[in-house]
Amino acid sequence: MQNFLLDAEDLDALIQAIRAPGRQLKGPILRDGAIVYDDVHSANDLPRGWTDVQEKGTYRVVKRDDDAFFGYAVGPHSWKKFLQLPRRLVWKGQKNTNGVQICEVQEPVPDLAFIGVRSCELHAIAVQDRVFIDDRYRNDSYASRRANLLIVAVNCTTAAPTCFCVSMHTGPQVTLPCDLALTEVIEGTQHYFLIRSGSEQGARILQQLPVKPATDRHMEQGENAIFQAQEQMARGVRHFQSEDLKELLYRNYDSPLWESVADRCLSCANCTMACPTCFCSTVEDTTDLTGEHAERWERWDSCFTGDFSYITGGSVRADTRSRYRQWMTHKLATWQDQFGSSGCVGCGRCIAWCPVGIDITEEVTRFREMEKQ
Repeated sequence: MQNFLLDAEDLDALIQAIRAPGRQLKGPILRDGAIVYDDVHSANDLPRGWTDVQEKGTYRVVKRDDDAFFGYAVGPHSWKKFLQLPRRLVWKGQKNTNGVQICEVQEPVPDLAFIGVRSCELHAIAVQDRVFIDDRYRNDSYASRRANLLIVAVNCTTAAPTCFCVSMHTGPQVTLPCDLALTEVIEGTQHYFLIRSGSEQGARILQQLPVKPATDRHMEQGENAIFQAQEQMARGVRHFQSEDLKELLYRNYDSPLWESVADRCLSCANCTMACPTCFCSTVEDTTDLTGEHAERWERWDSCFTGDFSYITGGSVRADTRSRYRQWMTHKLATWQDQFGSSGCVGCGRCIAWCPVGIDITEEVTRFREMEKQ
């Protein structure tokens, strides 16, 4: 695909071309001391000149020394909140003279577009596609929101120490299909984007923009920027290997190390809420005081909650040890048997947003070290 040059000051032209048909554009904004995903109406809404500082149990935003629009890693929210809704009405029932009438709720599906999707997040969306669309238990709500989604991906030029996408082979360079892909380059006084289309829809938008062909020099600068992001990953391939994770965890299913991590884990479910691939949900039935109206709601849940594995007689996983083992083993091992890929994309959210700083890469390293001993 040919790359073109889009001046940074013309980024708003891209945003307006995306929104022109009436699409709802979601992207990064600065709010409540974090970079989160929400409505974007113009380039002024983007977190220009801001970045994030992350480590175990640590997240904060600080000013950059340049005006990068996408000069941050990832925040507490993932794109799944727009596709697998955190809470949605499934059906409602009304009692009348003819009995009880049950009506399935047909939710309106917006015409959605995302801007600023990282490579690891593209892989996360692909993981959820396999779960909700390609698997035998299809989620029609997710599928309808995903069907016409337009994605503008961004090659990472800034990484946090918590990132390890390079170890999971999910980044930092965009390799999965998307409608448009951007690489932000700041070179002295020059500030521009390399932009290429990956679909007919993306090509139509590209034709509306004031672009010019990119030179070999521009391409080299873009590649250097992506390479710098890879070098910033303290948990990169030199420190974290993922090729044998399934076999490693299967061999250590009864390891005493699970007790060690359970002593620190709060079972707060922060990791699963922030994770872009975790998909566990539950249903709630509610009635009004008259008993004439009832509703069923689907909402996010977590394998860390005590009620999640509850059946008649009690919970299947009654303690933190078994819950953490279930989460980590499913994410890195049994997910491969179930869906044909890892459930982890190396975004590092579970590390940054764990209040006690549990690091999944360190836990894997502990298993390796124990086996060597």
